[in-house]
Amino acid sequence: MIACTLIDASATERLGEVVARLLEPGDVVLLVGDLGAGKTTLVRGVVRGLGGTDKVTSPTFTLRHEYATTPALTHVDCWRLAEPDELDDLGLEEVIADGGALVIEWGEFADFRFGEAALHLSLSDAAGGESRLARLDLSPAGWSRRSERLLVALGRAGLVAEVDESASP
Repeated sequence: MIACTLIDASATERLGEVVARLLEPGDVVLLVGDLGAGKTTLVRGVVRGLGGTDKVTSPTFTLRHEYATTPALTHVDCWRLAEPDELDDLGLEEVIADGGALVIEWGEFADFRFGEAALHLSLSDAAGGESRLARLDLSPAGWSRRSERLLVALGRAGLVAEVDESASP
């Protein structure tokens, strides 16, 4: 587990850019956090980090946004889904099969489908709401091999991170 304090929206976007540099085709990032925690702000950074120039908004009502990035990024919001079966209607398996990457807001809803291989990234309030705490669970094998690169990239982005082996997401 890597923990990183995000002092403002700019820091959240920089974290997204760092994650983007580590994304590979077929990757899934499950975002968890309360309303207003910064999930869409983080995705804005991911899109920019993957070379995208599109305006990033939450897909709360459309459920899915696609961005012309490399790899192609699909941004999903599960907040309005009532049943896990509804994920099947979003064509997410096809995104992965086609070499795209997924970032899923309210990722706990999709954990049963993608959790074993996904990067779990949670955002929560810290310092009485003055900042955010990002926790990145790199335990899946595909992500654990990237942990050193992640720590170096966080430092280069001006983000202070620490490894916490005892924490759970």
